[in-house]
Amino acid sequence: MTLASYPFVVPDHLHAFLPAEIRSNKREAVKLLVQNRQAGNVHHDTFENLSSYLKEGDVLILNNSRTIPAVIFTTDHMEVRLARKRSSEIWDVLYLHEIEIGDTLTFTSNVKATVLDKCSKTPLISLRFSIAGNEFYNYLYTHGTPIHYEYLQDHWPLQAFQTVYSSVPGSIEMPSAGRALSWKMLADLQKKGVEIGFVYLHTGLSYFENDHWPDPIFQPEPFHVPKETVELIHLAKNRNSRIIAVGTTVVRALESAVDTQHILQPTTGETTLHIKLNSSLYVVDGLLTGFHEPEASHLDMLSAFIDQKNLLAAYEEAIRQGYLWHEFGDMNLLLPMEN
Repeated sequence: MTLASYPFVVPDHLHAFLPAEIRSNKREAVKLLVQNRQAGNVHHDTFENLSSYLKEGDVLILNNSRTIPAVIFTTDHMEVRLARKRSSEIWDVLYLHEIEIGDTLTFTSNVKATVLDKCSKTPLISLRFSIAGNEFYNYLYTHGTPIHYEYLQDHWPLQAFQTVYSSVPGSIEMPSAGRALSWKMLADLQKKGVEIGFVYLHTGLSYFENDHWPDPIFQPEPFHVPKETVELIHLAKNRNSRIIAVGTTVVRALESAVDTQHILQPTTGETTLHIKLNSSLYVVDGLLTGFHEPEASHLDMLSAFIDQKNLLAAYEEAIRQGYLWHEFGDMNLLLPMEN
């Protein structure tokens, strides 16, 4: 049974339609709901007090994937939403208009794309672009825009959809769990003795429109867990320190990189891992994440961390207390806490 079997409704006024720095002058000015994984009890705080819940020796793993401007328009103003890179010139895209294999989409006089295939398990189509590599990315960064869902009040610039530490371009949507982390917060955590490591997982689309939500099994996402991060985690495990993932993407990357003996290994590849109720977690002990819609697979993952009843109770409490949802919203910290 998935968490989506227990639907809840997020009131319209709890959709975060403005970035925190517009609402309150700084990114870190969001709320934090802290929950004990075992007992389920919750504590309300501000995100700037995150360090109060972390201790010397803890390891914080961040996703340093950088968001790309994944929305482009044809010359006749039809939207094309990039979903997955298959090669330097072939992309799966979301195109919500009638089209047939062999048809051509025109973006500029020099940039065109031919329909190669229609995906059988998703509403995506595969396009072969007439340009590739750096030339394609130059076009994308000149003409593309970041994905904006309907709950957002305005069209915010690409920088609003980046974390401060993002460095590897590739995500279709922002890995938003780390958005509220500032350089000062990260530096203060390191001064406290919290260690920081990086992976990347390039996110795909989280929503296909028309109430159609992606199934992770049919949406492979590229990821990389480097050797230095693996070594950092092994050392932490040997001293019984906690591994805390900043975002569900980090959980997927790390748990996808374990071998048949459940030992974390340096890994580069694609993952279709769907973590849900009763899934084993071999690497990650805690999770910093946002608040997720009841239909999203991200919420399934949370049920692997905490009892469903406790998780749902926390979400109902978050709604009562006015926590905000989505990429510009508030944060949820799940930890195996001693106190």
